[in-house]
Amino acid sequence: MGRMHSGGKGISSSALPYKRSPPVWLKTSPEAVCDSIFKLAKKGLTPSQIGVILRDSQGIPQVKNITGNKILRILKSNGLGPDLPEDLYHLIKKAVAVRKHLEKNRKDMDGKFRLILIESRIHRLARYYKTAGQLPPTWKYESATASALVA
Repeated sequence: MGRMHSGGKGISSSALPYKRSPPVWLKTSPEAVCDSIFKLAKKGLTPSQIGVILRDSQGIPQVKNITGNKILRILKSNGLGPDLPEDLYHLIKKAVAVRKHLEKNRKDMDGKFRLILIESRIHRLARYYKTAGQLPPTWKYESATASALVA
C-alpha cells in the first residue's frame, strides 16, 4: 500500500522478535517497569518517548513482553493517559507550525497546499478516533483553537 499524500510505496520497517517472552538476560521485574513508566509519565512524557527512554537507558526492549500490556494501556489504567491521541496531537502541532509560517510568508503556495493535506489527515484521524471512542463525538478540529490544544 502506498503513502496517503505522496508518491512513495516504501514498505521498509523494523521487525519485532518472534518470541513473545521477555529476554532471559533481562532482570527487571514488571512492577519496576510500571513504576518507571509512571515516573516518566508524571514528568509529562508521551508514551513513545517513555518507550525510547526505557529502551535506551534501562535496556528494556519491549514493555509488552515484560508487563503483558502496552505503555499506553498501562497509563490509561492508572488515569495517566493523554487526553488527545499522540499521532493526532503531533499532526495538530504540525498544522499550527505551518499556519504560523504562512502568516509570515503569505505567498508560499506549496506551504498552503501542505497545510490542506495535513488538515485532511487530522480530520480523517479524528473521524477514526470518534468511532473508536477515544475522542468524544462532539470533538471538532478548528484551526483557530488548535494552538490552545498543543500549548
